[in-house]
Parts: sequence; structure tokens; C-alpha cells
Amino acid sequence: MTQRLVATASGTRISVREVGEGPPVLFIHGWSLSGEVWDRQLRIVAEAGHRAIAMDQRGHGDSDAPLSGYDITDLTEDAIGVLDALDISSAVVVGWSLGGMVALRAAHDHPDRVDAVVMVASNGVAASRTESFPFGVPADGPLEQILAAEHANRILLRRKAVGDPFKEPPAPAVLDWLHRVSLQTPSWAGRAAMRTLMCTDQTHVLDGLSVPVTALVGVADPALSLRGARWVADRLGSRLVEFDCGHYPMLECADDFDSELLAAVTGRVAITGRTAVTVQT
Repeated sequence: MTQRLVATASGTRISVREVGEGPPVLFIHGWSLSGEVWDRQLRIVAEAGHRAIAMDQRGHGDSDAPLSGYDITDLTEDAIGVLDALDISSAVVVGWSLGGMVALRAAHDHPDRVDAVVMVASNGVAASRTESFPFGVPADGPLEQILAAEHANRILLRRKAVGDPFKEPPAPAVLDWLHRVSLQTPSWAGRAAMRTLMCTDQTHVLDGLSVPVTALVGVADPALSLRGARWVADRLGSRLVEFDCGHYPMLECADDFDSELLAAVTGRVAITGRTAVTVQT
């Protein structure tokens, strides 16, 4: 594996991990974490004959952390900038949580650069209830509580934020690892990225989307509206796979998750309308 900083058109340097050769797959993590969370999937996808790349979104991991520039369009252009910097014409894009929104937006804005989208613990369009997305809870109350907690006690807030979305409490070593990774994201980046996660509504990208989409979600995910994920799958006629887990299917049910991920990445699933729900236990 190689890890390095690459320069994007905006001037923001993005840290990337890369391993393997073959058709490229770009992994994008969620709020306050980094490409480190994809370690197992990078290996598995690379061993299956792909060029596996994990980027740290701006303000996360080892990437630059400017004071501003965390809107969904900025994050999307960073992802496309990584493809440009690595001389990749197009890739399968796998996005988890906030990364799922970035992946779907990239497919909409740059359909020639995205071969397929795999959304993990994400519906891709909105994390809160809006006028056009009638699922979940409105952003106002929860967002202000999170921002206040981030200001008052960032260390405690981050530990709860990374630990609470599991279906069952994670092992102490896992929680310690995720907490360490989360604290790499400074407060200004964490607050701005959380606003983007909670306040973005991009239901408009569902119209005319031309790339295959798979969503891999947990039925016990407290950060995701399952009804909303099903609604998006129906709108797109895309594949939705449901696991018996929380917000971390790649950790909570790793074997089943990896199998479905590889199927989506290699195109071994038929996208002919939303498939029957599959709950893995």
C-alpha cells in the first residue's frame, strides 16, 4: 500500500491510500473518520483484482483542513480531484454515510467519471427530514445539540458519536480506534461537515441518474431512516441490501458485507428494479 497527499484543483491536498491493480474503486468515508476505516475492504477489493483507493475527505484524517469549503459540492469536487490526480478516467465509487451523499452527487454531476455507486449506511440524498424527503427527523434540533456538544466537550461528543450508532456496543478496542480516528478531525471541520450531512437535500439528483446504484444498509441503524432508503431505492429502481446491524455494516457483519460489496463492485448483481430485501444475520 502507498499513502500520499495529492493536490486537487482547489489547492486542497487530499490524503489517499492505494493498493492493487485493475479497475479502480474509490472509497469515501463518513463524518469525522478517515479512509482508515476501509482497511479490510481495500485488501479484499484489491485481492479481487481491483485498484482500491481510499481518500480522506478534506478536514479528515491526513488531508488538509481548511476553515471553509465543506459543502457537498466542495466534497464532491475533491473526490473528482482525486481521480484527476491519480489519472483515473472513471471508477466505482463506494461511499459510507456522508461519503454516500458525495458518491451519489459525483454520479449525478460527473456521470462519465462514475461507473457505479455503492452507498453504505446512506440513502445518498438527505440525512434529515425536508420538504422533498419526508423521512427521519428535521435537522434543526439534533444539529444544534451536536454543535453545542462539539463546542462544550468535543472529546466526549466524538466518543458518543462514533460508538452509539452500533446495534450492539462495540468492543472497547474498536471504540478506542474509531475515537482516535475521529479526533483527527478538528472542530471547525467537524462542525462544518456535520452541517453538510444534516442540512443537505439533494433529492433532485435522483432524476435522470444514469449509473447503477447499490445501497448496503443496517436495519438497526439509528442514523439512517430505513423507510427513506427504501424510498430512494424505489425511485431509482436500484438494489437495496439490508443487514441486521447498525451504522457500521463493514464492521458489524463484515463477511456478508464484503460479499455484497464485491458483487456490486464487480457488477455481478442485476439492477432491474429494487430487489427483494435481503436481511443478513
